Order: sequence, then structure tokens, then C-alpha cells
Amino acid sequence: MSAFSKRIWLTGASSGIGHALAERLLNEGHCLALSARREEPLQALAARFPGKVLVLPGDLGEAREVDAIAAQLDQQWGALDCAILNAGVYEHVDANNFEADALARVMRGNLFSASHCIVAALPLLRRGQSPHLVGVASAVTYLPLPGAGAFGASKAALRYLLESLRVDLAQEGIAVTVVSPGFVDTAQAQSGGLSTPTRWSAHRAARHIAKRLDARPLEIAFPGPFIAALGLLGRLPAHLRLALGRRLVRSERDIS
Repeated sequence: MSAFSKRIWLTGASSGIGHALAERLLNEGHCLALSARREEPLQALAARFPGKVLVLPGDLGEAREVDAIAAQLDQQWGALDCAILNAGVYEHVDANNFEADALARVMRGNLFSASHCIVAALPLLRRGQSPHLVGVASAVTYLPLPGAGAFGASKAALRYLLESLRVDLAQEGIAVTVVSPGFVDTAQAQSGGLSTPTRWSAHRAARHIAKRLDARPLEIAFPGPFIAALGLLGRLPAHLRLALGRRLVRSERDIS
């Protein structure tokens, strides 16, 4: 990122990519407002980087809690230069246990929470320098994968929302970037037991994202081999896509 210190709101900062990205951006000298349900990891970062962190915990699926976070951001900083909407959930939902309630939970965690944050962030971004809205979707939106229906649907909806906002906000100079991670070595991924050379560590993913943010690209997608594999699968006949997709994803819990 650029040399000047940016005011960045990062959600989902208590673990995984979000926590690693927070640490990376703080080491680069930026000021971060960190949000997540779990407050302890955020306070630990605040202790390590005194004067650089606003700890703003809350349930981002609740509009009133997001409004309270936005009010604190407005009071403390008055503006945002970048909002990185990383918070999200994964729930394995296949045909054997598919239920509307599961879809609703995942939509709330991935789409509606991001929507609340977008509503809160846009007025602050409009007052910022080179304002930048970043949303973390997923590489699974490129190709349907087994058991990822609810997760993929929520992330596909988020992708469409962000890409539509990109068109709407272009005249205001607000850039919009979609981040599309594939397999990342989070605690959730480790519980699935998948061993694949395409899986990245959370710190590697954070380094990759941070390095590219300043260019304000349309999309940041990784890991390359996984993205390429999805592209190839998408060109195959349906029965081959299904068979190879199942082999590629032995455990859908590894999706991050």
C-alpha cells in the first residue's frame, strides 16, 4: 500500500485471513478499526500497536450494532479511506441436510452483514482519501462445488452486489475490489483434513492481498493453480465437472 497512513475498517479481524491482514496492515503503519464478534484477539492487536487500533466488536448481522460501530468511527476519525469487509461464515449444506434455515443463516452472515457494513461505510468513504471498498467473496463463485450451495449462493450474491456498486460509485471516485480466495489454511480448513499444494497460509493470503490493495484492482483472486483448475473444470461437460469437482474438494469444510 502507499506511504501515507490510511484509515481502514476491517471486519472479521479476529482470526484467519482477517487477523493476518490486520497484522500486516498495522505493520505497514496504517490505522485500523477492527470488528468481529470475539473481542479478545482485537484487544491483543490493540495492545501490540498502541494508538493505531480502534476495537469495535459487534454482531455485524445486526443493523443496530453496525450503526453503533459507524457512529464511533465517525466520532473518532470522521472518515474512512478503505473498508475491507472480510467477515463471513461457512456452513456445509448438501442435499441430505438442506434446509431454508441454513441458507438464511449463511446469507445473514455473508451477505446481509456486508450490506449493513456497506451502508455504514459509504458516508465515511465519501469523506476519505482515494476511497476504496473491498469485499471478500470466494473463488467458489466461479464453479458450483459439492456441499457449498448456501455458501456459494451468499458469496455470488455478494460478488454481484459489489460489482453493481462499482458501476454506481465510479462517478464518486470510490473504487470497489472483490477478493476471491480459494483454499486458505484456516482453523476451519485444518479441521477438514485436506492436504493440497494449492492451499495457502492465512499470512501468505494476507500478504498477497495487502500487496495489491494500493492498485485498487477490480479483483484479487488466489491461489493461482486453484483458480486455473476451476476455470478448466468450468469448460468440461457437466458429468465430468461433477466427478472432478468432488475429487478436487474432498472436504467442503476447507472452503474459506
